[in-house]
Amino acid sequence: MNIVCLDLEGVLVPEIWIAFSEASGIPELRRTTRDEPDYNKLMNFRLGIMKERGLGLKEIQETIAKIDPLPGAKEFLDTLRAETQVLILSDTFTQFASPLMRKLGWPALFCNELEVAENGEVTGFRMRCDQSKLTTVKALQSIGFETIAAGDSFNDLAMIQASKAGFLFRSTEQIQKDHPELPAFERYDDLLNAIRSVL
Repeated sequence: MNIVCLDLEGVLVPEIWIAFSEASGIPELRRTTRDEPDYNKLMNFRLGIMKERGLGLKEIQETIAKIDPLPGAKEFLDTLRAETQVLILSDTFTQFASPLMRKLGWPALFCNELEVAENGEVTGFRMRCDQSKLTTVKALQSIGFETIAAGDSFNDLAMIQASKAGFLFRSTEQIQKDHPELPAFERYDDLLNAIRSVL
């Protein structure tokens, strides 16, 4: 029995933090998991900047409300979900993801939680589990699933490498160069065909 595990940002929707960087005019917030492999370090860096600038959850949610899925993403996801089980594994947060899940037709999503003070300040974050994408893929395998994974960033590599088949999608040149063994695609049709070939 197969299950496809997909990253969210950069694969199905634009990068939330890049959109927020542009909306807030803070270029430092453009850093993502494509640039920084250590997610805890990256999130603490982001939260430090937000605290410094007096920005809270409300400001990010206002930006997220204006984000649409990448062109073709919903159609790709609908087609894939009609053929096999699909789970989105993301290091984003439930407080960010809901409007995006609605626009994608409410696919199953495993992600994390922000800690938010009463005044709306984001004070911290709780990861669902350590190495959440890899841990989830291994857990799915332990209950009889064969996983197929696709993502674009450093934090997707472990789940891609641990799966029966794994693909890079719209990844960086550096990640593709460092991992020539992983098939890399730019178009949803090509990714869909690659997934179908291993179902």
